[in-house]
Amino acid sequence: MSKRVVVTGIGLISPVGNDTSASWKSFCEGRSGIGTITKFDASDQDVRIAGEIKGFDPLLYMDRKEVRRNDPFVHYALGATKQALADAELSITEENQDDVGVIIGSGIGGLTACHEQFKVLFDRGPDRVSPFFITQFITDIAAGYVSMQVGARGPNFATVSACATSANAIGEAAEMIRRGDAIAMIAGGAECGITPMGVASFAVMRALSRRNDDPEHASRPFDAERDGFVIAEGAGILILEEEEYARKRGARIYAELAGYASTADAYHVTEPAPEGAGLARAMKRAMTKAEVSPEQVEYINAHGTSTVFNDRNETAAIKNIFGDHAKHLAISSTKSMIGHTLGAAGGIEAGVTVLSLLHNVLTPTINYAHPDPECDLDYVPNEAREAKVNVALSNSMGFGGHNAVIVFKRYNG
Repeated sequence: MSKRVVVTGIGLISPVGNDTSASWKSFCEGRSGIGTITKFDASDQDVRIAGEIKGFDPLLYMDRKEVRRNDPFVHYALGATKQALADAELSITEENQDDVGVIIGSGIGGLTACHEQFKVLFDRGPDRVSPFFITQFITDIAAGYVSMQVGARGPNFATVSACATSANAIGEAAEMIRRGDAIAMIAGGAECGITPMGVASFAVMRALSRRNDDPEHASRPFDAERDGFVIAEGAGILILEEEEYARKRGARIYAELAGYASTADAYHVTEPAPEGAGLARAMKRAMTKAEVSPEQVEYINAHGTSTVFNDRNETAAIKNIFGDHAKHLAISSTKSMIGHTLGAAGGIEAGVTVLSLLHNVLTPTINYAHPDPECDLDYVPNEAREAKVNVALSNSMGFGGHNAVIVFKRYNG
């Protein structure tokens, strides 16, 4: 019999808060974290808005030398991890360190370091490139660095599946616990892609909103006037534990991670499959593994990017799987408030989903003003809603046709 997996800690760093409590408060208030780009001079860019982290101090989590040696996406990963471990009151010791693992992904990795060091190469020559560049840039370094800092010696690797990255990380971490490869896992994702190249490359794809003069209203998932996503940065980390181990050590259990599934569209490099067929299969498989029927699901934290194709196809997928029950589901998009954190999105949204079950509050989809006939479900528009939810889904989709769905249940010991 497979082991039960529970969530005992959450760490969030987002454009609306540098820790979990601040982020959650902002989400419940429907605050926007989108603004004009300040990380670099974006005056020559077609898109000049983003969801930036504000006032984050990496020295709270690592010393000055380590800050210099690591890309900001690693700063965020370690910060969210230390928050989550403290929240879970989980100490990694000689007794358990071989059985605690780390899976932290990133969609892009060290793009800030890449930008800086290519500039050094072209301006000053190859001999001036930092000897730390490779370990700043490679995507797996967040998982590796976190394990070194906290002493976790169990399974350790990174997932990379674009915007499904950290949902895959969390799901695969849960599978490791189920099969007995670990008693606890640190899992999620981190991203810091707001650089000149990061913004320009998504902009020329016509993927980004161009509401430069109204940034707070630019991310508007499921709204008829949506015109693209808003690039953002951040980190979301969950502490997952085998239920018996968590209970034995007296941990506070937030929710059960009851099911997970991952599928491929095998259709197009950026556009979701028609009618969201791949996501639909992932939702169906995840619910089957969680042993819940579609009628038992009450809330979905949607991928909800604010792009025309994503929101339309995700809505179609939900209708396909849930049938008439789709009209009774509450659905919301965290991205309406913080933008799209790419490889960190699934981790942040999984954390928000768990907090919704814990606090009986569904966070809103803000900026919803113009109903779209093709997106006609209940998107918890503009204001948070009190609701006791027992079963919830967190949906993620990524360029390359990746889909990942996690099912959370209210924990009943």
